[in-house]
Amino acid sequence: MIVYFLRHVSAGQHGLNSKQDEKRPIDEIGERQSKDIGRALAALGVEVGAVISSPLTRAQQTAELTAKEFGYKGEISIEDAMRPEANVDQFYDLLTQYSKSEAIMVVGHNPSITEFLVNLLTGHDHSTWIDYKKGAVAKVEVENGKGILNWMLTPKMARALQTASAKSSRPKTSRK
Repeated sequence: MIVYFLRHVSAGQHGLNSKQDEKRPIDEIGERQSKDIGRALAALGVEVGAVISSPLTRAQQTAELTAKEFGYKGEISIEDAMRPEANVDQFYDLLTQYSKSEAIMVVGHNPSITEFLVNLLTGHDHSTWIDYKKGAVAKVEVENGKGILNWMLTPKMARALQTASAKSSRPKTSRK
């Protein structure tokens, strides 16, 4: 199974109240980040059988915008196992639930999404080993409960690659 880990994109300032914070939407930067990552995933030919999001608004919006850009046509599944306070056992239960899928995308928050990623790779919680940026996506190949990191891409990298690609595809003008 392939698991794409996507951390939610920029959502402005944290709310003071936890209930308000759960409803905090992504901001303009986050919209651009979602689209950049989605286009990069489309260019990479990413296909998934399920997109699974935290119930928090910013994660759902990230999932929806990104999935649309890479051509995912299914419904976004909402799972508490992707909440910021979720634990590794909940995450492994989620993987079991979707184990028949060839590839899935999970969309969540720090600290949990980094803990899940690192635990899958190392079997331990060494989440300080990775600076998991908002909007970053990682491709992990999972076999027998162990993961191998294939790649990780940040929104800044995706935008730089798209800009470079656009520049290189412009027709060259000759000077005489």
